[in-house]
Amino acid sequence: MLIFLVLMKKKMEKERQSKGKAFKPSIFFVNFVTEFNLLVLVVIPLNQLPAVTLLMEKRKVLFISQEMTPYLATGRTISEISRSLPQAVMDQGYEIRNFMPRFGCINERRHQLHEVIRLSGMNIVVNDMDQPLIIKVASIPAARTQVYFIDNEEYFKRKHTTEDEKGNCFADNDERAIFFARGVFETVKKLGWSPDIIHCHGWMTSLVPVYLKNLYHEDPLFQHTKVVQSLYSTDAFEENLNPEFPKKVLAEDMREEQFNPENTSYEAIIKESLRYTDAVVSGIETVSESLLDAVDKTEHLTHLRVQNQDSLTEAVIAMYEDILENSFVGH
Repeated sequence: MLIFLVLMKKKMEKERQSKGKAFKPSIFFVNFVTEFNLLVLVVIPLNQLPAVTLLMEKRKVLFISQEMTPYLATGRTISEISRSLPQAVMDQGYEIRNFMPRFGCINERRHQLHEVIRLSGMNIVVNDMDQPLIIKVASIPAARTQVYFIDNEEYFKRKHTTEDEKGNCFADNDERAIFFARGVFETVKKLGWSPDIIHCHGWMTSLVPVYLKNLYHEDPLFQHTKVVQSLYSTDAFEENLNPEFPKKVLAEDMREEQFNPENTSYEAIIKESLRYTDAVVSGIETVSESLLDAVDKTEHLTHLRVQNQDSLTEAVIAMYEDILENSFVGH
């Protein structure tokens, strides 16, 4: 049985890569059995074939954060969690990837960032303008892992993160969030890496669920990917983003109703992204009652309320397994 599953897994991945959207698991399964003259005594429901592949390889978790220690040593919880949680998840046997923006205040020489030429070079259209995507990478030796940085001269060269030296939000923060989210997806596509879970940290990642479910949902790499958001409060901004933000978000064949926040405030954007999120983690920081109420009223959401950060990893991993297991029931 194990040999059969391994053979089927290898053949399935080869077929999926060659046929893309035309790949049909049910047709593949029949052809595979016929080709090898197999009498299959164990019945595997066709709608649960993806679950079989999960049993034969490591779970993959893509962590996307707007800041991470040691690259941005802000001392904020989001920065610390974005560094410690991926490490802890990897130590439990998961395969991980980390992404964050390459803000201009990050010391490239100290942290030994370097450009990955094979991943750079494409353009991402934001507000009808082509913006070059530059990918850089750095290693965290103690963690035995790498961090990928989304870079662009127009959006991330300035020596600040989301606010200037006077504490004012940058007028193009909306476009920076769009570029960052799209840049991550396009880079992961180039890597050919299919995440089971995407875990987002910070408001700048709030478009990831939106794009996953509306723009990249038919891509074979992301067809079964689930998305988690961790909620914070120290990442909040007071000024509304550009009022044209919702229109700028729409890409390719996306429709207006697919991203239609009440306004462009911090909470409105987070609430709109909940429509496309599978699970939420709260309790890491004190979050507004209004936002928590929106989470509880979103029926499809799994809501993990963290009571003790010491048990964060264990609770998060249990949540990952829960939403992945449930995703194949009646898929």
